[in-house]
Amino acid sequence: MKILVFGKSGQVARELQSFPPVVALGREGADLCDPEACAAAITQHEPSAVINTAAYTAVDQAEEEEALAMQINGEAPSAMARACAALDIPFVHISTDYVFDGTGYAPWSPGDKPSPISAYGRSKLIGENGVVEAGGRYAILRTSWVYSANGQNFVKTMLRLGAERNQLSIVADQIGGPTPAKSIAAACLLIAEQLTADPSKAGIYHFAGAPDISWAGFAQEIFSQAQLDCEVTDITSAEYPTPAKRPQNSRLDCSSIEEAFGILRPDWRLELRTILKKISYKETQE
Repeated sequence: MKILVFGKSGQVARELQSFPPVVALGREGADLCDPEACAAAITQHEPSAVINTAAYTAVDQAEEEEALAMQINGEAPSAMARACAALDIPFVHISTDYVFDGTGYAPWSPGDKPSPISAYGRSKLIGENGVVEAGGRYAILRTSWVYSANGQNFVKTMLRLGAERNQLSIVADQIGGPTPAKSIAAACLLIAEQLTADPSKAGIYHFAGAPDISWAGFAQEIFSQAQLDCEVTDITSAEYPTPAKRPQNSRLDCSSIEEAFGILRPDWRLELRTILKKISYKETQE
């Protein structure tokens, strides 16, 4: 089974490349600013399934570059989905909790009405809508708070800052599920395989690590496991303003992905231990 992956250097894409059937395309292979080129790449490579991990992820910068974010996060995956539908092959697209406004306390279900509060969230929702409209054997996988030993992420930032300082102020009123990129990659592959056999499983699914926690709590666990003596002071979102608003409630109801595919929420604390063994402090200084 040949899997074509859009994205090459991102966290999930790098995890996917450890699986032999995967062919990963970077910008040189398919520019997401050219949606039709992405569709053409699918036709050219003749894959058994396609996984889109590529995205415009500069959340704050998207407030100034919404048109570009819309092109990459909205138009490109829509074109990919249409190409896959025409070939009748599975298309797995990674999305985000940012399509919701983050109100309330209950976990968001896949059927809840999206209401993004940022340009990034709006661009991801446009992409979701395009994938759904294309039909075919699609799966939209909304996830949150991705981390790994590769790339830039919250874990690596905390390791760097925790080694430099003895106290950090971290937002404590945003709650979500940290999700290992390795677990997302494995979920995408399993979904693609099952969609090949059973197209009736097409739809939108949620996948996030457990248990849910605040950014401050996540930081505390990182410091504890890394044995860094850095105190965490809880602050509110209002005390740490950013150009783009963040959802305060990023909890995701992941029951449907377990029912449809047998995929369980990973314990992010266990994977954190593995990742910390791979990350050297030298890497965090880059």
